[in-house]
Amino acid sequence: MGGYGFYVWGSYLVSVICIAGEIWLLSNRWRTLQKSLGQRVESTIREKKNEATS
Repeated sequence: MGGYGFYVWGSYLVSVICIAGEIWLLSNRWRTLQKSLGQRVESTIREKKNEATS
């Protein structure tokens, strides 16, 4: 690598860390979205039950 191995492998390492971080952030956002939508569905179901009993 002509003496540039440290920089080449360092660049690969930084790239892998960034990609892994992005995957981790996306999975967190996905879980948060699922929880949020689940709560909305549950509240909608509760509201409809309350309207039906009123």
